[in-house]
Amino acid sequence: MHLSTILIVDAFPAVRKALRGLLETRLRSVVCIEASNGLDAIAKTEVSCPDLVILDLSMPEMNGFEAATVLHKTMPQVPLFMFTSHDKREVESQAASVGIRAVFSKYTGINALLAQASELLSASQALA
Repeated sequence: MHLSTILIVDAFPAVRKALRGLLETRLRSVVCIEASNGLDAIAKTEVSCPDLVILDLSMPEMNGFEAATVLHKTMPQVPLFMFTSHDKREVESQAASVGIRAVFSKYTGINALLAQASELLSASQALA
């Protein structure tokens, strides 16, 4: 059985751990790794080759848009999701322009994020 790897990128350890717990318990065959900012995310993708990256927008050193720009250029096949406390409508157009496939609100989007991640990872496992 193929394990899918999800990279969770958020400045707050509590957010990363909570999201990791949800993803690893609610999705099948998933292992999560964590990064605290965009620079850390880029370094970890070089080693881990994730199947999905979930980015926050506001992070120190390199924000989610900046990181997504680099990640999308180096790994265009890897889906990028944004999970943010910013107003979803305000960030969607800029997110799409840097390669982010979907934006989810930290306040209301966890079930939608889980559903889309599950669907995406199931489809990629079927192709493997």
